[in-house]
Amino acid sequence: MVTEAQFPFLAEKGHVVSLVGGGGKTTLLYALSEHCARRGWRVLAGTTTHIRQPKQNFAAADADVKALWAAGAFAVLGTPDGSGKLTAPPPRQLEHWMEQADAVFLEADGAKRLPCKAPAAHEPVILPESDIVLAVAGLSAVGKPLETVCFRLETACALLGAAPETLLTPELLARLLASEAGGRKRVGERQFYAVLNQADDAVRRALGEETQKLLWERFRVRSVLTRFSEGERA
Repeated sequence: MVTEAQFPFLAEKGHVVSLVGGGGKTTLLYALSEHCARRGWRVLAGTTTHIRQPKQNFAAADADVKALWAAGAFAVLGTPDGSGKLTAPPPRQLEHWMEQADAVFLEADGAKRLPCKAPAAHEPVILPESDIVLAVAGLSAVGKPLETVCFRLETACALLGAAPETLLTPELLARLLASEAGGRKRVGERQFYAVLNQADDAVRRALGEETQKLLWERFRVRSVLTRFSEGERA
């Protein structure tokens, strides 16, 4: 569940939101989409790279987008690649439905289901139309070796000046998310939020709050703590 107190932009139509990072990015994508769809908005979700094909809400054809919107549901747009994933839809198709939508939410990179990551040279793929970027990380990663929790390990270690066996601390996580070579890569002047997901218990919440403090005091980065139940997770 997400709220407008956490994400004020959810009160406004017209945003194109890109999600980057790891640690629950797809779950957040669908939670944001569902929140807006419940308001009666026409909501489009999808990817500019790859995403697992959902069991529900997938629009296999243009007519499916209309049907899902008419039913009060969000529509997931993408091209099946034959492996259970969707790739980005054809640019003209995506542009057409983005113009019709009240809100658009797009995954802009991948993380191999790991809780944190550093971007590769070609990542993230943020559309020019996108005006908001959310960089997601899972608090389950804090206190564990980078080599066990971080996708694009070599890139992350170089960015942080850390060894693979280094334990991820709130300080390192804040640096990773706030860096223009990390979570803020290609963000430019867009609105930017760091999302600290998996705040599932008091210990993780405390680690999240410490990370939030560092993000704001050192980097002036807004951040949000989130948690999702097992039934909500994508």
